[in-house]
Amino acid sequence: MKQKAENSKIRNIAIIAHVDHGKTTLVDAMFKQSGVFRQGKEMDDRVMDSMDLERERGITISAKNCSVVLNGIKINILDTPGHADFGAEVERALSMVDGAILLVDASEGPLPQTRFVLKKALQAGLRIIVVINKIDRSDARTEEVLDEIYDLFIDLDATDEQIDFPVLYAIGRDGIAKHEPEDESSDLAPLFKTILTKIPPPSFYPDEPFQMLVSDLGHSDYTGRLAIGKIANGKVSSRDELVLIGKDGKPSRIKVSSLQTYEGPSLCQATLVEAGDIAVVSGTDTFMIGDTICTRDFPKALPRITVDEPTVSMLFTISDSPFSGLEGKYVQSSRIRERLEKETLANVAISVKDTAERDSFVVQGRGEFQMAILVETMRREGFELCVGRPEVIYRQGENGERTEPIEKLYVDCDEAFTGVVTEKLSMKKGRLINLVNKRGRVNMIFSIPSRSLIGYRDEFLTDTKGTGIMNSIFAGYEPYRGDFPTRRTGSLISDRKGKAVPYALYNLEPRGRLMITPGTPVYEGMIIGEHSKDNDLDVNPCKEKKLTNMRASGKDESTICSPIKPLTLERALNFVNADELVEVTPMSIRVRKRILSKQKRYINRPSK
Repeated sequence: MKQKAENSKIRNIAIIAHVDHGKTTLVDAMFKQSGVFRQGKEMDDRVMDSMDLERERGITISAKNCSVVLNGIKINILDTPGHADFGAEVERALSMVDGAILLVDASEGPLPQTRFVLKKALQAGLRIIVVINKIDRSDARTEEVLDEIYDLFIDLDATDEQIDFPVLYAIGRDGIAKHEPEDESSDLAPLFKTILTKIPPPSFYPDEPFQMLVSDLGHSDYTGRLAIGKIANGKVSSRDELVLIGKDGKPSRIKVSSLQTYEGPSLCQATLVEAGDIAVVSGTDTFMIGDTICTRDFPKALPRITVDEPTVSMLFTISDSPFSGLEGKYVQSSRIRERLEKETLANVAISVKDTAERDSFVVQGRGEFQMAILVETMRREGFELCVGRPEVIYRQGENGERTEPIEKLYVDCDEAFTGVVTEKLSMKKGRLINLVNKRGRVNMIFSIPSRSLIGYRDEFLTDTKGTGIMNSIFAGYEPYRGDFPTRRTGSLISDRKGKAVPYALYNLEPRGRLMITPGTPVYEGMIIGEHSKDNDLDVNPCKEKKLTNMRASGKDESTICSPIKPLTLERALNFVNADELVEVTPMSIRVRKRILSKQKRYINRPSK
């Protein structure tokens, strides 16, 4: 049996956690204290969150690579997303590391996405360092949280070696880590020391030729597509002749134009990269995630990366509204398809399928949030398109029965809201599994169909007066649980093209909740509000007040409309019914009927 060797000069770690438990902030502190940035240099907070959307929403969307050097040992760090919809990013990151730092909030404890990311890390056989973060919070409960973490490890069938994890306590924002909460510490030295001693160095077979699994893709304006991955065996130089083994198993020659590694958050040119290090190779635009790069003399593929199958689909189509092409740069179906296919190259969790209509595509992914991020990214790039309501993907069971994706839903709310939350979720075919009352706050766990949660988040926040916390994790497929009403209200639909006027909107307010303000351009078939009853209503938002020569006290008072809640992309996606679309442009988000003409909608309405 071949003996493995270790590259003791390298450590590869991922930072995994639930959303907003402080991953990116901790990486910032690690940068500052490891000398990545020279003294006096200004540094942005959350330097790893480079996308505008990440900075605005305060979340990590795509996994990022970086490195620090301590005592001559290079530590490659991968900052991963915490949201389950970006689970494929986590899986790809874990394929490049030998250990992980599990970050847990000292007050909130392990949450659903903590379970999700930890399960992936344990399945990959990684060594875990547990860091209980934010111990300076007034409501911190470090001992209880540590017990919950042990319970989580046991629940996830961790091995004895994995359960014997080192524990540190941190204030990531201040760059402080401690072995015990009462220890005196002013920096992250305990964390760095633990990484060097507890995370194993990468191992490889010294007699094997060069092999590298493509775990991530990047792009450079100068060298084109970049293949990112950990070198499994051997070493590579910038002049080597290499081959790429794709899905079909056939090796194709590539000419390496650039070989790079990470220094801090940026890339630098390298002449030689050894086994265990993370390399960035450019030379062809045919790199795909899961491909193997190896030598021409010894082409040998590594096992491909596999990710969980998609559970949600959404229709993407061109905009055929009267305002089409006025605000966007890219409106053609060919450009939309090209952009979606580009997304599938970098994101293995997303797939694109054709439909019977030439200008429409079905995009499948992990969740509605992932889809919303994709649409938001496209509109910022200048695309104009229409998208449908997110729908779950059904499957055929072993007995030919229809099965649907099920979520494990974790709810934390005040005791006063338990009744309304339980009632709503029961109507949506949710089943209460567990309920624990903790000093006036109630923790509930439900088993619920994924389709029940589409559009429910806003409703939940309203029901709990903004104090409730709701998280879910995919739990597998189960037999279809039956139908339930998705929306109990209809739509207020504009019956003509024009501009909305205050007088008309003021008089429409009793009919329901409006989505537009005076002066907003409208067209026939555009939805301007939510009807208070369950049927659709065609209205005229452009109707002006008739002038008279009669004057009386109060006759000419100015019309003041009630303020409206701005229509965000997520609100629009949650609102639309099956016969409605969200029109997305770089400047506007509108909701409309699929069939714009009132007459055609009347002809095509389903018979009762």
